Amino acid sequence: MNFAHLFEASMLICFGFSWPLNVIKAYKARTAKGTSLPFIILIITGYIAGITAKIINGQFNYVLAVYFINLAIVMMNIFIYIRNKSLDKKAALANELKVSKINIKGIEEKEDVMTNYTNSLDELINRKSKAIEKKNAVILLGGAKDMDIPVANLAKDFNFNFPIYNKSEKNLSVSSIMDFYLNRIEASKPEGILIHLGENDTSLFTSDPSSFDNYYLNFIEYLKRANRTCRIAVVSVDNQNNDKTLKLMNAHIKAIAEAEKVSFISLENAKLWNPEATKAASEFAYNMGLKIRKPLRDVAEILYSYAYNNVVEIDHSENKTA
Repeated sequence: MNFAHLFEASMLICFGFSWPLNVIKAYKARTAKGTSLPFIILIITGYIAGITAKIINGQFNYVLAVYFINLAIVMMNIFIYIRNKSLDKKAALANELKVSKINIKGIEEKEDVMTNYTNSLDELINRKSKAIEKKNAVILLGGAKDMDIPVANLAKDFNFNFPIYNKSEKNLSVSSIMDFYLNRIEASKPEGILIHLGENDTSLFTSDPSSFDNYYLNFIEYLKRANRTCRIAVVSVDNQNNDKTLKLMNAHIKAIAEAEKVSFISLENAKLWNPEATKAASEFAYNMGLKIRKPLRDVAEILYSYAYNNVVEIDHSENKTA
């Protein structure tokens, strides 16, 4: 018996015994923190050097086999490290996207309804009937331009088989949407929500795009938690002048929609939408007795076709005369 080989193998076994335990510990930890990748690579390099020396000297015995076993176990740490590093990145991203609750204390809201709250056209007409609005409706949440979309009339013209209400507000923004929703909409338990935010958020997006994303994500995540069956769709910001900031904002909004698995409607296609063709199809389906709820994408195309052909053109004419 070659005692030199025996003692060398014993040394390798003693050194190598700790590595399986390290693999198990790292796997359960689910984080790469506290793990030194350069150190692991250094150990692997040492084992490769030892194996190379054995092969050069023609020492093909059980000691060489122990070298290979140790090398394989140490290399498992590399794979665990890569996996844990990926988990760390996902955890960091998740923490970054979460928005801490905003506590505003000592502020008493004494607002005059006519002065501080701008109602949509539908709400001005039906102010007294506001208390009898139906639950499980579709809600349009947008800014100043959205307020002028007569959702009730369009719903009647296009045979919407569900109630829809325009809850848009002139100064609505991603930072105020959560408070607005909780105080004025949540009690009605909407079954569908069209979100058109960003019009009032260019300053926030320019200075702190991550906060813009967080506010938007936080709101969508809340809607999904509060009502898992609620249909949600987000609409891009109107960018007819091809503004770089708005273009980037729309890219963020689309990424948010994809991440949250909700519908995304791009207003860049507004010129191509044909509300009359949609109306004909709606009338045909209605006459055939089909009771399938109109998809939010179709609803958005109908509403914003109207907005593009009426509201936007009015804004442009005002700008020209200014």
